[in-house]
Amino acid sequence: MSLKPVARRSLMLLALAAALPAFAQKRVPAVAPAPALNWPTRPVRILVGFPGGSTPDLVARTIAEPLSKALGQPVIVENKVGAGGNIAADQVAKATDNHTFGVMINGNLTIAKLLNPATPYDPQRDLQPISLIATAPLLLTAPAKAPGKDAQEFFLAARNAGNKWSYGTPGVGTVGHIGMELLKTKTNIAPVHVPYPGNPQVIQAMVSGEIQLALLPPALAAQQIKAGKLKAIGVTSGTRSPLVPDYPSLAEQGVQGFQLEIWTAAAAPKAMPKPIVDKLSKLIAEITRRPEVRQQLFQQGWQTAGTTAEGLANRMRSDTALLGGVIQMRGITAQ
Repeated sequence: MSLKPVARRSLMLLALAAALPAFAQKRVPAVAPAPALNWPTRPVRILVGFPGGSTPDLVARTIAEPLSKALGQPVIVENKVGAGGNIAADQVAKATDNHTFGVMINGNLTIAKLLNPATPYDPQRDLQPISLIATAPLLLTAPAKAPGKDAQEFFLAARNAGNKWSYGTPGVGTVGHIGMELLKTKTNIAPVHVPYPGNPQVIQAMVSGEIQLALLPPALAAQQIKAGKLKAIGVTSGTRSPLVPDYPSLAEQGVQGFQLEIWTAAAAPKAMPKPIVDKLSKLIAEITRRPEVRQQLFQQGWQTAGTTAEGLANRMRSDTALLGGVIQMRGITAQ
């Protein structure tokens, strides 16, 4: 006797339901976990655009050893000196071996192309962020006998001097140069720019009285201030810096809308695959935050950051806007 239509449909549905688990098991397997990233497969290079013993070089060497242990491969720091670090940055941008990245300063990752259109790489187009490693304010410094007991009295003397005063920097387009031009707009002072080969020469020029002020890395300036050769006017952070806690900030002394930092960061070629960049970002951020590494960087004159790649990308954008605005406003060029 044949089954009624309703009964036949019920039996068919039951049979289909019973078959589904087996079908799913055979036809739609669960997604397998992604295989472990097999990187690096050979030594990793960190390119630095400044000589041995410079602050970017010291930072790179501080992270190189623990990074080597974490990766299981040698991590080699190579100094490619020239063009304010842009020679090394360009080599990083053009690297295709997936085992090369760079430790760079603000300018290499922000305003290099704005300062000189002939720069062979574009920070935004050709590099990708890994991690902001460390930051530091600058310290506005003057000769030991400079006038004024605080920043306001010093700026009054500077305004009265007009362009008879001069300031020193380690070169056109450096953060010390662009930062001083920004400070001039905030305080109505007008010292003339005098570039030198490096900060040691800037300090010597101040000690000898050739120039009247400069923005210097605090660790470098503090040594000369304690020796009685230079005078601290104020730091460029919003509040006092733990790097030089004895010196007030310019902001707390009435200079409004002026905050400036130098920084050092790790960046990779744009062509480096994202999984490798993510791995480096995570490791460098973790290494940077280790107490012993933080102490090493502090002794070198840095406050640790250890950001994600996104954190560095945000900093690159904000600093490009700030410093790029000063470049445009003041007509600064490194050509």
